Amino acid sequence: MKKIYFLIVCLAACTACARPTSDTSKTIVVWEQEDAQVAPYIDSVFEAFKKLPENAGIEIVRTHYQTEDLRQQFQAASLAGVPPDLLLGPSDTAGLYAISGFIVPVEKLFDFSRFNKPVVEAITLDGHQWGVPVSNGNHLMMFYNKKFVKSPPKSTDELFSFCAGPAKTLKLDRCIAFDMGEPFWLMPWLGAFGGWPMDGKTPQLDSKPMRDTLNFYLDLKYEKKYVPMECDYNCMDSLFKEGKAAFIINGDWAISGYQKHFKQDFGLCVIPKLSSTGRWPSPMVSGKYFMLSAGAKPEKMAMIKRLLEFYTSKENQVKQYQTLTRLPALTAAGAAKEITSDEVSRISLDQILKGRPMPMATEMRAVWDSARNYMGLATTKKLPVDEAIRKMQDNTVKKIEEMNR
Repeated sequence: MKKIYFLIVCLAACTACARPTSDTSKTIVVWEQEDAQVAPYIDSVFEAFKKLPENAGIEIVRTHYQTEDLRQQFQAASLAGVPPDLLLGPSDTAGLYAISGFIVPVEKLFDFSRFNKPVVEAITLDGHQWGVPVSNGNHLMMFYNKKFVKSPPKSTDELFSFCAGPAKTLKLDRCIAFDMGEPFWLMPWLGAFGGWPMDGKTPQLDSKPMRDTLNFYLDLKYEKKYVPMECDYNCMDSLFKEGKAAFIINGDWAISGYQKHFKQDFGLCVIPKLSSTGRWPSPMVSGKYFMLSAGAKPEKMAMIKRLLEFYTSKENQVKQYQTLTRLPALTAAGAAKEITSDEVSRISLDQILKGRPMPMATEMRAVWDSARNYMGLATTKKLPVDEAIRKMQDNTVKKIEEMNR
């Protein structure tokens, strides 16, 4: 284990060595984990920033990582003393970075009253704001193919009625596609059954709502056969794009890609109300944020501040929506007619209002890891649901105790 850790630290150090050496005091290093379709937009904003007269000579080096790789690399690089200046990503790992001292609070550098309150709440921990909001949402919603579906379902009864009838006539592989192996996709349904994974910093996994949610999954998978048997993110995305599934539950980050792919057949709606409880599914809501590394040099602070203010300006926030269909974090941009007049933004905001802020507490890391393991065992029938949720809770509590030692 020590050899592996040493190797990671060395790799991080090598990454740092590869940075431009001309004038590192005028180089801003950014690491991100965005989808490939987002990269051109990020680079366009960076290029526009560099062209401003006051930013002459500034270089911005952007490096992409997969989500888990970014977390591991950033931790290793921070421990090795060679971190990037900025991290761009969702709020779920910010709590871990904050208590580890890898990022610093930024409320004294920026005016957070300019941003939507929920997106600020999702990056707030222990009275501090740990990132500058770039977008509002990062939430799940439902998409559908208008070739198959003329009017989106408002309840699961309506959804399942379509799956039992028209979907079978169409001979689709499956009616609905979503990632049943990732707990992020489980959370909306857990909320619809009246539960939530955390109460403050205390896990709430061994509960009736969690039991009901996993049984709901089993019913969809084995009894109704409305969802794929084994399907990860890439699989579900392919099923939907290839016209083999009528519906998909995916994030707001996928909107622009599906718009381009389906064109006039693109449809989106809120995740239907759970008929058995009368509650709306509540996807986790946060956003994307720039987090400031504790290793960023003081002499870079002025240009980093200018970059983030430029990136989150009203003009760029509206441009971001027009390019990526991501709701802005800036309140003034959200009120712009280019956004308020658009049906996609209205539906996306409606889904956000039915969601709940993603917990930033570091304890969520233990929840994600345990939930992923034991929900997988339950939904593949390798463990009875009651045993799975009991072990899910016990393992989470154990992991939290280990984290807090």
